[in-house]
Amino acid sequence: MGEVLNPLPARKMFRINTRLVWLVGLVPLAVLIYRAIRHSLTANPIEFVSQYTGWWTLLFMMISLSVTPMRQLFNAPGLFPLRRTFGLITFTYAALHFLTWLVLEQFFDWSEMMHDLSDRPFIYVGFIAFFGLFSLALTSNKRTKIYMGPKRWKRLHQAVYFVAILGVIHFYILVKSSDVTEPLLFASVLFLLLGFRLFEYFRRQPANRA
Repeated sequence: MGEVLNPLPARKMFRINTRLVWLVGLVPLAVLIYRAIRHSLTANPIEFVSQYTGWWTLLFMMISLSVTPMRQLFNAPGLFPLRRTFGLITFTYAALHFLTWLVLEQFFDWSEMMHDLSDRPFIYVGFIAFFGLFSLALTSNKRTKIYMGPKRWKRLHQAVYFVAILGVIHFYILVKSSDVTEPLLFASVLFLLLGFRLFEYFRRQPANRA
């Protein structure tokens, strides 16, 4: 009889290269840079860049939050590393969104920034969401997870749903006087993702008590 080869463990049978995911995730940024070089950022380039980076921040956040449900529904543990990858891509666009306001729009003028905050309160919501996302990105590495302990680390990173809610609210308030279709679509996706998480939580409760 020929030699029987042991099958590879499930986690090694399917794995997406995170570098490739980063490459794809940065395509929107490359498009933005290309449009800037071609001077095709509309009549109000700063507003366009702000809305563009904000929209992609929310999209990648929803993709990041969908990794765990997809992994569980399709029994694909190889998707697990993508949650952190998409999370960091989300933070990249969030940082660009924040810097657009801080540098291009406000020019580090603190008095103008305070005036803008009082004139447009939705920016406060964006501030909280950004610094929440910053905290999650800063603690996403394995060393911090070991230092904090898995339980405390997991509890901290569950705050990503709160950050996502704030991001959707920020977007909704921004466009509520024109067209709220897109923020409502993001809100619907987030509602489904939260619903799945709650369903899984309550489904496991009897097993945990047994």
